[in-house]
Amino acid sequence: MHLKCPALSLSDNKKFIYSKFRLNLQVENLQIKRVFTLKLFLSVIFMAVICFPTSLFAEILSERNQDASEKKQSLRILTWEGYVTETELKDVNQLLSDKGYPFTAELVTPYAEGAQQMFDLIRGQKCDVAFLTLFFIKMENEQTSTLLQAINTQSPRLTNYRELRQSLTHLPMGLNAAREPLYIPWGGGAYGFYVDRNKVAKKDVPQSVSELWLPKWKNKFSLNESQPWYNLGLALMTMGKSPFALHNLALSDRRNEIVNMIRSGGELQHKTNTLYQNAGHLWAASPKFKPKLEIVSSWGPEISHENKQGGNWQKINFKEGDMVWLDTINFVKGMNGLKLEAAEIFANYFIGKKVQSRISRDLSMVAASSKVEVNKTLGDADKLFDSGLFVPPYDAISYSVIKRMTDKSINTIK
Repeated sequence: MHLKCPALSLSDNKKFIYSKFRLNLQVENLQIKRVFTLKLFLSVIFMAVICFPTSLFAEILSERNQDASEKKQSLRILTWEGYVTETELKDVNQLLSDKGYPFTAELVTPYAEGAQQMFDLIRGQKCDVAFLTLFFIKMENEQTSTLLQAINTQSPRLTNYRELRQSLTHLPMGLNAAREPLYIPWGGGAYGFYVDRNKVAKKDVPQSVSELWLPKWKNKFSLNESQPWYNLGLALMTMGKSPFALHNLALSDRRNEIVNMIRSGGELQHKTNTLYQNAGHLWAASPKFKPKLEIVSSWGPEISHENKQGGNWQKINFKEGDMVWLDTINFVKGMNGLKLEAAEIFANYFIGKKVQSRISRDLSMVAASSKVEVNKTLGDADKLFDSGLFVPPYDAISYSVIKRMTDKSINTIK
């Protein structure tokens, strides 16, 4: 069945056309009104901005900046004394502020002293960035490595990373199970001994480590107390052995040889006792330049400062060589987002040429950057760390043995 639509009359057609015309006209009027209203609104805003008092505008901006400053979070840095200067801290914080990061880099107190102390501070969530000595990372069953996160070496904020010495960027003792670095190389040096040439003539400067056991030097030299493996290493060197002999035996599981070597009445314990008994001072974080001392042990950074004050401390080049170390920059696990980015900006600043030149010039250290001239005192970095005297990450067994032996030695002088 088909339905037919009724035909419209001429009058109806006119009404329909008229109605459509009025509708179109109303739509056009509405659009015109909307455009006019928008223009009027924009004009009002424009006039308000022009007429707005400049001083009031500046006051509001100042208040906002003050609020942002008050809301800034701390980027906590655990470092060694002398590694971060006040000027550098100010500069890096200005850099973070300019880039819009709501963080302020601040130094943790006390300064770094040793492996266990730094591990305790990191585990206790007291810092975000640390300057760990490389072999600390995997010491004592790699306990510290579990608290660190891998470094994104391709980060756009680590632009200076490509300038680091390639021989230092992927050392096995600083890699995780996935072979990713848990560190950024920063600077290295030696557990060195420096003689006061204002007191000691050139002909009297010791040539061998073994001379520290002589009566003439009793109470006239200092030792580090917080990292005892260095001092036990000195005793081993006087016996014609590697300073890391105990560690090497532990790695080879040669426990009987370890037992024989560490006997209470044995040569090694006796030499270690005598070394501590001869020392005129034991220091933890940094050496003290006491009047009675003619030789000080040091990581190096303090020597330049002392010489600028009129001292004349010169490094002793023992024929046995020096045990060497590399300090690094590390990010604590769990740090992410903007805070991690801020940490990368901090690290990038400290591996840049300006800071790296300072530590080579003023701290008697070897810079990790390839853009810095060779340190005249310590020599080429690549050769220094390939000398066979690069301190290893002591495992739990060797660390325990060393700690027990040196504790016995310290007890003989108390």
